Amino acid sequence: MKDILIVDDDERILEGLRSILESEGFSVDTAETGREAIEKSEAKFYNLVLLDIKLPDMEGTELLTKIHSDAPRMMKVMITGYPSLENAVESLNLRADAYIIKPAEPEKVLRVVKEKLKEQDEAEKMTGEKVKGWVESRLQIKKSNVRSLADELQSIYEMTRAEDQDKR
Repeated sequence: MKDILIVDDDERILEGLRSILESEGFSVDTAETGREAIEKSEAKFYNLVLLDIKLPDMEGTELLTKIHSDAPRMMKVMITGYPSLENAVESLNLRADAYIIKPAEPEKVLRVVKEKLKEQDEAEKMTGEKVKGWVESRLQIKKSNVRSLADELQSIYEMTRAEDQDKR
């Protein structure tokens, strides 16, 4: 089950998004302030966070930066009722993975959440495959080193055996 954190100061939005996401099988936590979101994200890994740009105690972009530095693998989706090109560009430059404008249709939110979680799974799979490939290549090197060493030892054995026979 994927864990999602929703950060918004509007309780109706929190409950609406929670309901939509939980109905799709996601585990959902909520936070009404940036400080609460930081505390929750330090205590638990969330696969994805939905962040409002306007929060009572800090800007959402400030929270985005903090969350990214603490949990870079977490997918971060900005959601705002105050859309502007400046907000969008700043959010994406600060490593937001997506930007949604309120009011957003539930289908759109679900589509973006599912796309980002799929991207996260694929990135983790690729990382796992890279590690597996590296380990396999190291094992191949070790096997070839063992073969080379065995060949050298065999040659030494044969030379010393030949020398012993010559001495007889």
